[in-house]
Amino acid sequence: MLRTMPRARLEDDLAAAEAFASRPAATANELADNLTQMYEAVYNVSLDRYDVRALARSAPQLVSTLFAHRLRLRNQVVDWHNKGFMSLPAQRAVRGALRIARYATDMLGELNIGYAQLGPHENTMRAFCGTDLNTFVNPAFATGHDLPFQAGDLLLMRGMHHNSAAIARIGDVDSQFSHLCIVHTDEAGKQWVVESLIEAGAVINPLDAALAHGVGRCVLLRHKDAALARRAAALIHDLVARSHAEGGKRIWYDFSMELTSPETELFCSKLVRLAYALATQRQYALPTFTTRYDMKNRDFVDRIGVTARETFAPADIELEPDFDIVAEWQDYRVTSRLRLQDLLMDELFRWMDDYGYRFKPDLPVRLIGAFGKLSGRFSDQAKNLIESVVPRVPPNMRRSAIQAVAMLQFTAEPLLKDLMALERHSVERRGRPLHAREVFEHLEARRQALGHKIGYLELSA
Repeated sequence: MLRTMPRARLEDDLAAAEAFASRPAATANELADNLTQMYEAVYNVSLDRYDVRALARSAPQLVSTLFAHRLRLRNQVVDWHNKGFMSLPAQRAVRGALRIARYATDMLGELNIGYAQLGPHENTMRAFCGTDLNTFVNPAFATGHDLPFQAGDLLLMRGMHHNSAAIARIGDVDSQFSHLCIVHTDEAGKQWVVESLIEAGAVINPLDAALAHGVGRCVLLRHKDAALARRAAALIHDLVARSHAEGGKRIWYDFSMELTSPETELFCSKLVRLAYALATQRQYALPTFTTRYDMKNRDFVDRIGVTARETFAPADIELEPDFDIVAEWQDYRVTSRLRLQDLLMDELFRWMDDYGYRFKPDLPVRLIGAFGKLSGRFSDQAKNLIESVVPRVPPNMRRSAIQAVAMLQFTAEPLLKDLMALERHSVERRGRPLHAREVFEHLEARRQALGHKIGYLELSA
């Protein structure tokens, strides 16, 4: 009688991976080694090892298990920090472990909805809505009812555009987030977000509008000191409101990403940093763990105006010891796209570092830069009228930055469409999405085939 080997169980493989993360560590090096082994164990998991139908049935329990694992891992940061274990390698290992576990969650969530995709005329749903395993709540905050947002809460977000993917990936640690904002509750009980956007600078928007504005994933974080959080939200709200009042001076986006530059310009995380600094008479400085721009080839970051070597990137808040993760949400109809964008940006920036590729503008891109720069001088009303033709551009955005964003878009979009087609083919043929290793292999083959010119990236002479 022919005997067959039983299929592997993802539950067992994930438990084995978590065992690495759970091993006691006596030093920072041991911690980094444990978490690196956990990352590699999850990375090496391939869904073709499992029975897809059985996996689909167990997906709800598995994603809950993975979220609980991420919470346990993240909650240990305070203890590791107090012990002095959070060295730079350990920080990177913690971030990597959280990131790979989130990707595993995404793939299971995609399987759970039958790999449904966002339609051409559909929008992402409002964050923290949906019934297909979209929202996970920290048990410490769960009440069995919808959770109210509180003043001072932070929203860590990821948008859908290539520039969002670039913001998430240009630091020394790859992240899955590109924006950070703070919630304010006014005297009437209405809730707002105070944020800094590339196109508009520091602004105040309705909370519901922000949550429904093309968000692919979002994490809700809450400071342990509720009074401090309320004060921070109120102070930054009033500051930004005054900047928009008659006679006020607009606070535009800070492309330098410098933490020590004047506060007349603010990038999104720096706005949150300022809020909590104002609430503590400058005694509290976020973040505890920073992001570094230590790439060898700074062509892209130089073009967009980044001068910082160390900064407060949005995802840095994920490790902040004074904040708790309250809930996390994702739209599984778009997480595949976000993941492919992330992996694509990894490769584009690697090619720039390893091979010396640089962006080279042509006449159409120079015209985009010129018209975009010109439009930056228009009033908001005029910008609204021409937005379908010329994207909204702030007056302090350099022409080279406008060109860089355009070149990134034109370079990345064809490659992303190719990857998405391969992903669909993999799902149809094998019942699973592409493994990251397969994505990297395909992109490297494309690089070798295209040679010295990949979109607007060219090998420097």
